[in-house]
Amino acid sequence: MNISTPVGNEIKSEFLIDDREVVNKALTVASLLDEYINDLKVLARIHFSSSKDDNEHQSKLHGLAWTATYVEALKQMSIWAEQLFRSGSFSKSERIILVLSFNEYLNQLFGGIMMSQNEIVRPADLDNKKRALKKLNRKEILFFKDEVNVDQLRSELIELIIRDQSTSFIGNDGLDEDQTIIREAFFKFSKEKIEPFAHEWHLKDELIPLDVIEELASLGVFGLTIPEEFGGTGLDKITMCVVSEELSRGYIGVGSLATRTDIASELILCGGSTGQKEHWLPKIASGEIMPTAVFTEPNTGSDLGSLQTRATLKGEEYCVTGNKTWITHASRANLMTLLARSDKNKSGYKGLSMFLAPKTPGNDNLDFPDNGIKGGEIEVLGYRGMKEYEISFDDFKIDKKNLLGEEEGKGFTQLMETFESARIQTAARAIGVAKNAFDLGLKYADERTQFGKKIINFPRVRDKLVNMAVEIMVAKQLTYFSARAKDDGKRCDLEAGMAKLLAARIAWTAADNSLQIHGGNGFALEYPISRVLCDARILNIFEGAAEIQAQVIAKRILR
Repeated sequence: MNISTPVGNEIKSEFLIDDREVVNKALTVASLLDEYINDLKVLARIHFSSSKDDNEHQSKLHGLAWTATYVEALKQMSIWAEQLFRSGSFSKSERIILVLSFNEYLNQLFGGIMMSQNEIVRPADLDNKKRALKKLNRKEILFFKDEVNVDQLRSELIELIIRDQSTSFIGNDGLDEDQTIIREAFFKFSKEKIEPFAHEWHLKDELIPLDVIEELASLGVFGLTIPEEFGGTGLDKITMCVVSEELSRGYIGVGSLATRTDIASELILCGGSTGQKEHWLPKIASGEIMPTAVFTEPNTGSDLGSLQTRATLKGEEYCVTGNKTWITHASRANLMTLLARSDKNKSGYKGLSMFLAPKTPGNDNLDFPDNGIKGGEIEVLGYRGMKEYEISFDDFKIDKKNLLGEEEGKGFTQLMETFESARIQTAARAIGVAKNAFDLGLKYADERTQFGKKIINFPRVRDKLVNMAVEIMVAKQLTYFSARAKDDGKRCDLEAGMAKLLAARIAWTAADNSLQIHGGNGFALEYPISRVLCDARILNIFEGAAEIQAQVIAKRILR
């Protein structure tokens, strides 16, 4: 590409260099930013070394986590661009997305990153004399930060977006051929079987219809990552991300059905005995078994070490007593992965065990038919397709053979092994929700006329849509990076945490901006964007709230 576009009396430099040079500049900037983060780590270790309380400097720690997440995101964007360039797939769309992502995130790194709607981390918060930041005064960084013609690029990208509306999304996401085929198949499925009905399910507060679940099962969704020897298809985590994205794009509840089985199967694969794997995994893969995670309690969210629900061994059975809350899909599920305290003499995580607890699915008359278990629905803003429940156990019986791994005291360790996958999957679902918001905003902007022209022609509307498209690609690359690490058998709690942290914010931002594009109509329940906004909000909370996630990231990078 070698385009020249005059701006006033200037010709902006971005249009005067070829693709190879743009990609090289991105790779150089990514390397410089790595050095910047290393400098901030040194400063942080010095600053926090005397602190006895992790929470004393919490805002600064979280600011460091957000800064590191931005740096990693740009690094993955540069790698994505390099790979596409080498394969001959780096087209105009990808070039613009790359340049705009670097422009926006670099300006935020220099000016301030939004951790939430009213919390901004600025460079001086982490480095009061900005010595580390001054090292970034390099021509490659200034090129992306100050010299590109942002308005021109946004105008060009919106034209490409309008032209390519029939495709699954703008820009080549770097997937291989098989993954791309799977994406297109589930994009079509979601478009035909989920999207047209999702809003009605939401408004009526209905469970996802059983025939949809049966069709998902027939497509192999519930056994995607389960090894073939246990009845699954043994595909990788990136493919799981792709499927979760497209299903969540139709409706987050449907995408989350796949996520729940993925997490449950990983629990069993990592911590279960041979017999437990052989018994449960084929049933999960086929859709015969629908699992639900039963972990959190009324007074414990992220602090699982404080769990009070007891599982007392009496002969050949464990008797469970206690209360659980925020249990998704609890009534319809027929298997609980249940975390409880099996040793009352051990505090914290050491006394916890994980159980594979069968239960009878609820019916129209009774949500929980089994003896020893009662519960009620929690009414929620969004994420309604599986429903949320409070559950109380009173001497609920679990066969001794269903202790995961047949060993007590391993529950928290077993659960920890699933955190990476759970957060990767949450990031994937967030991308799907963001895509849905983008789709709705684009369609409305291209159809709505004001002051004699389509509102998509107004710069602020255009900018919202372009920014969504760019950030969705950023979230994708960070998420796929973490999934690849998982597939390679590497520890990736840091990478997964970053993906979840950023993708959740991107989903909320996309939903909020799409509703703004809709104007007053977006506030009307009849418009699907009202649902998407509600669905997007939970992503910043579950599977590790943004604040918890930032704390984990900061601690990891400072080790």
